[in-house]
Amino acid sequence: MTVENTELTISRLISAPPATVWKAWSRPEHLAKWWIPDPIECKVIKLDLRPGGGFETKMREGGGEFQPHVEGCFLDIVPEKRLVFTTALAEGWRPTEPWLALTAIITFEAEGQGTRYSARVLHRNAADSRKHDEMGFQEGWGAALNQLAALCGAPGMKP
Repeated sequence: MTVENTELTISRLISAPPATVWKAWSRPEHLAKWWIPDPIECKVIKLDLRPGGGFETKMREGGGEFQPHVEGCFLDIVPEKRLVFTTALAEGWRPTEPWLALTAIITFEAEGQGTRYSARVLHRNAADSRKHDEMGFQEGWGAALNQLAALCGAPGMKP
């Protein structure tokens, strides 16, 4: 993980081909299993993988009610290679005022027998980037990546 002014990054080698990692990202039933660190539950409300498509998840802890987690808009999609989303827009390019505005650029690169999964997260300013880092960016996104890696190795996850 690095912090450079307005950017946070994290990368991990996952022992599965890009098609499997993409499957874990692109299907709501799979995304819900890894997107938020355990023991918090995730519910995928929208996952419309096209430019302008909506991306919305909710979270729940301890059996309570589901609360907003992420609402965003996909900007760019290249299956098994890259996806880009922002929380500054909602479905259909509708401007929003999120609690934390960011743009995430996720890449899936074949590396040996696995996939180099990288997330580059851009913020409006250095203060927002610091806020996200201090909230536990490395720990939270790292835990989610561990869950993603585990899911990709699960039976039935082959593309």
